[in-house]
Amino acid sequence: MRRSASKKKSGQSVDSVTTDLFRSASSKASTKEMDRIDHLFYQYANKSSNLIDPEGIEELCSNLEVSHTDIRILMLAWKMKAEKQGYFTNEEWRRGLKALRADTINKLKKALPELEKEVRRPTNFADFYAYAFRYCLTEEKQKSIDIETICQLLDIVMGSTFRAQVDYFVEYLKIQNDYKVINMDQWMGLYRFCNEISFPDMGNYNPELAWPLILDNFVEWILEKQA
Repeated sequence: MRRSASKKKSGQSVDSVTTDLFRSASSKASTKEMDRIDHLFYQYANKSSNLIDPEGIEELCSNLEVSHTDIRILMLAWKMKAEKQGYFTNEEWRRGLKALRADTINKLKKALPELEKEVRRPTNFADFYAYAFRYCLTEEKQKSIDIETICQLLDIVMGSTFRAQVDYFVEYLKIQNDYKVINMDQWMGLYRFCNEISFPDMGNYNPELAWPLILDNFVEWILEKQA
C-alpha cells in the first residue's frame, strides 16, 4: 500500500513539473512575441512622442502595400481599439497585433484579409460602423462630423456593401442645405436604413417609425427624383 501511495505521489509530482515546464515555455514564447511586437512598434513610432503618428502610419501603409484610406487600416484601428485618429499608442498596438498573432510586418500583411472577414460579420460590422464615426471625432466634446468628411467615410466604410444607397445619400448630402453636420444618431440611422429598407423602391419605408428626420427628407428627395 505504501509503495502504491508513493508511486501516486511521484506521478502527481511529474505531472506538476510537466505543467510548470509547459507554462514556463508558453510564458517565454509569449514574452518573445511581445518583444517582437514592441520592436515593430518602435520602427514606426515617433521617438519624441512615443506614438505612431500620421507619418508613421503612412510608412506602415507603404510597407503593408495598402493606401492609408484603405478600409483595412480603419479595421486595424478598430482591432487595436485606437482612440485618437491618426495615432497608435504602444498599448493599442500590442492589443491589436497580439490578437492578430502578428509580430512581423509580413504576418500583419497576411492577417489583413482575415481581419476584414472578421469585421464584416454582421455581429461585428455594426460595432465597426459605430467605431468609424467615433474615430473621426477629433476634437474634445465633438459630437458631429462635417458633411464632406461623412461623404468620404461612407464611401470607405459602406461603399463596397451598399454602393447604390451610399451614392444616392452622398449626392443628397451634397445638394441639400438643411444639414452642415451629421451626428451619431443620424449615422446609425443610415446603417439601419441600408440593412432594412428595400432599395431603390423603398416600399417598406414607414416615416411614422422612429427614423432621423434627415432620412425622411432623403426618401422624399429620392421619390421625387424617381417620379
